[in-house]
Amino acid sequence: MTAAPAALPVLVREMVEPRWPAFRLAPPTLDGLTRRHGNGLVRLLHVDGAPVVVAVSGTVFAARAATEEAAREGIARMRFATGIDDDLAGFHARFRDDPLLGRAIRARPWLRVRRNPTPFEALAWAITEQLIELVRAKAIQRRLIAAHGPRHGALRDAPDAATVAALAPAEIDACGLAPKRTMALRRAAREVAAGRAALVRAGFSTATVENPSHGRDFARLLAIPEIGTWTIEMLALYGLGRLDVVPAGDLGYLKLVGRLATGNPRAVADEDEVRGFFAPYAPYAGMAALYLSRAIPAQAPRPAGTRWSPGSPRRAAA
Repeated sequence: MTAAPAALPVLVREMVEPRWPAFRLAPPTLDGLTRRHGNGLVRLLHVDGAPVVVAVSGTVFAARAATEEAAREGIARMRFATGIDDDLAGFHARFRDDPLLGRAIRARPWLRVRRNPTPFEALAWAITEQLIELVRAKAIQRRLIAAHGPRHGALRDAPDAATVAALAPAEIDACGLAPKRTMALRRAAREVAAGRAALVRAGFSTATVENPSHGRDFARLLAIPEIGTWTIEMLALYGLGRLDVVPAGDLGYLKLVGRLATGNPRAVADEDEVRGFFAPYAPYAGMAALYLSRAIPAQAPRPAGTRWSPGSPRRAAA
């Protein structure tokens, strides 16, 4: 018989005014962590190892935790994940009449890049999504969560960097990850857990962040075999709030940009061509890429799946 979860005595509610007024909650996540709860969403997080349950309905964020400080940190992470604090006025003012994206932007003004609440979660999930299909990647993530993620009642959280760093390779392999990806995930987790890759996320008020530590952190991670530019760009966009970054090695974007640039439905661009394609949308390349997938749905990049990104000759693409 499963013991009842410990009570979380502190309840904090925040009614948030979106910086860009058009706002809608995204659906539950395919990894099973963010779930439907009534008309909103609920997610278990951990702050300094202690559970925090955050519920979001409309623009109201509520958290239960052992302390007020932990509850407010949990709310801050979910505000980041939902993008409610992103100021997108500049993006919409500049590009709502764009010949390629304008129709999609006007039709879906509420669209935001949905992020992971913590940078390591985004990094870990990007590694699991390298070179495989979406359904397989999500199955691996769910197995990692079930086997190694902390729980509170019926809710589960993703394993943190220290937990993953301490796992034996066989424990991760058992979740379905390829052995080379397992080694990359463990080494990345060790870098993060030790603080050598600090992964400081963007603030809420800006569309991009000029953080000199990102370059150092990215260089450490890129030194790990099996981690390439696509993985780092996924981390930047979905884990650090870098709306100026597009995952250029995504096979969907490579094909889509190749088609748009040449008119040949079988053309495939390279990464530099993808970055050049989105350069006019700076500093909102990530937002522009999201809208492009809505503007041309028949040729849309998949949200996860087969990936390609060139690394140095000594390591596989990732």
